[in-house]
Amino acid sequence: MAARGGGLGARDRAHSVARVKDEIDRRWDDVGQFIREQRNLGELSLRRLSEMAGISNPYLSQIERGLRRPSAEILQQIARALQISAETLYVRAGILDEPTGVFDLVAEIRRDPHLSEEQKKTLVRIYDSFRRENGNPPPGEAPVGGMGRSSANDD
Repeated sequence: MAARGGGLGARDRAHSVARVKDEIDRRWDDVGQFIREQRNLGELSLRRLSEMAGISNPYLSQIERGLRRPSAEILQQIARALQISAETLYVRAGILDEPTGVFDLVAEIRRDPHLSEEQKKTLVRIYDSFRRENGNPPPGEAPVGGMGRSSANDD
């Protein structure tokens, strides 16, 4: 009986390892897709971005297709060439955890004595709309059909 229980545990561990591997693969695919999107937004060819980042054209192509996993240093070079923060790529790759200080931004806006109440509300609305546009609901808002920050939507 003990051996059988051990077999189930091993099977569960194997499934768990497979799930983690799938999540890692998904993150790297996401990084590549994000790099491609940023390159297209910047109207850069693959060749031009590879030159700006100091990496080979085929290597960048493989990164964009999720076939290669670049080092943090290479991600930093790509980020610099795209004029985005390296942290953005690190989070997408799973090298860094998602920042948890997102609520602090809204709190800082609301605390700023140099902004009128209307300016504060407008800034929060703009921030929320950009997050939604990028497929990330604002902090405190459920992804679909949830309730948002009531104080940000009050007039």
